[in-house]
Amino acid sequence: MRLLLIAYEFPPSPSPQSLRWTYLARELHLLGHEVHVLTADLGGETPGLPRLPDDVRIHRTYPGPVRGLMSWLRKRRQRKIEAGLVDAAQVAADQPSLAAAIRPPRNWKQRVSEAIQATAQFIHYPDIRGEWRPWGARGLDRVLDAIAPDAVISSHEPATTIELALRARRRGLPWVADIGDPVLASYTPPRWRARAVRIESAMCREAALLTVTTEATAALMRTRHARNADVLVLPQGHDPRRTPAPTDGVFDAARLELLYTGSFYSFRRPDALLAGLLRVPNVRLTIAAITVPEAVLEAARAAPDRIRLLGFRPHDAILDLQRAAHVLVNISNDDMTQIPGKVNEYFGACRPVLNLGPGDDVVSGEIDRLRRGWNCRNTPDAIVECLAGLRDAHAGGALDARVDLSAERVAHIGWPSIAARLDSALRSRLNSR
Repeated sequence: MRLLLIAYEFPPSPSPQSLRWTYLARELHLLGHEVHVLTADLGGETPGLPRLPDDVRIHRTYPGPVRGLMSWLRKRRQRKIEAGLVDAAQVAADQPSLAAAIRPPRNWKQRVSEAIQATAQFIHYPDIRGEWRPWGARGLDRVLDAIAPDAVISSHEPATTIELALRARRRGLPWVADIGDPVLASYTPPRWRARAVRIESAMCREAALLTVTTEATAALMRTRHARNADVLVLPQGHDPRRTPAPTDGVFDAARLELLYTGSFYSFRRPDALLAGLLRVPNVRLTIAAITVPEAVLEAARAAPDRIRLLGFRPHDAILDLQRAAHVLVNISNDDMTQIPGKVNEYFGACRPVLNLGPGDDVVSGEIDRLRRGWNCRNTPDAIVECLAGLRDAHAGGALDARVDLSAERVAHIGWPSIAARLDSALRSRLNSR
């Protein structure tokens, strides 16, 4: 089957949605599909992203004036490096220090860029990425004429991809709409809510198949738009095909090493973890994140031997760290019906997960069902008790004794398995139309 994926978020973007469709595009190709991708030309390269087969054909188009200028600057920089006009010492000097990697200094150019993008969000729906719409539409028409796909798949976010897919749908092409969050989400600005409702409604009416990452989103689409059929839950996954690289010397076997590689949002606060951790000797927390809250920075400055900040790490390096750590830490969302994509990535690392949350959320249930780790209330006292027990178990060589860390236990959330379910749905639903 010849498939055209419309995805703004695609490499070099390192976003979760970009990773999702990089993996799924690879797996659909391996299942025998001819995969084409229409995306914006964002310029530059991001190290550590999964490699796509050469036969996956990527059609890049101009992203719009603001992102187009940023793309041009990235490409110019890359050309200078490749031509030897910028020497290795200068490239190294330009790399941010650890502190800068965590809290990048904002020079005047960055402030101007931020101001332009903030202003553009009042003009373009749903944000600056919406400036791609006219160039994406022209690129879409060219690609549709050139390849005549059997079906179109749209990857949300942004909702611009859904608008482009609706354009393809007017040609009579079957359409698969993949969404993470709903189009009308809690964070949608009031000025765009009516438009989001119209797009979401049109999507539920026109798409031959709707794929979502959680059952909660599927239920929401049923409630809002009576989309009761052809909704398939395809969660975020992990990559069982990857061969991990060694990480010798990163973690200390003589103490319990915790690793956190998620993002910090206002609803995902580390305060209780930091307070509890510092009360339990011989435990260290490593955090790999490009930005961290001020409380984390202060705690790391005060106790650098207990809290280690790595700053940004490429995706493949993050996966290697996850496999080497003793325990992976997750802080649950406020929305107890959602499973963060990072959790399934953790499960694929075959290391136990310490989930900090209320205990009755979906992640807690999955950890109990899979026997993949432990649940702990996100309070300092509860964390102290839990960490002390895990530290002692690690010291006695029994940390993994009561958990199931086999790859087979989580094969159903590996990208090959998820893509196989999508492949089956494509063949059964689209071939019958």
